Amino acid sequence: MSDDKSNRSSAIAAGVIVLGFGALLLGLPKLVLWIGDYSPVLAALVGTVAIMSFFIVLWLRARYQRRRDKQ
Repeated sequence: MSDDKSNRSSAIAAGVIVLGFGALLLGLPKLVLWIGDYSPVLAALVGTVAIMSFFIVLWLRARYQRRRDKQ
């Protein structure tokens, strides 16, 4: 039973992460174009950080899961 609860929790967390970043990515082009009016370099930096943040969050979550499973 505990394994089912863990799998369900992981699926819910993954869904929230994907939906959250999906919403971010939908608004990203408008945000980058708006920032690009002031500074193209800053717009590129914001776009890069936004895309990389998805992978950073997934990496951090995987590290947390590995540490939790060892205990």
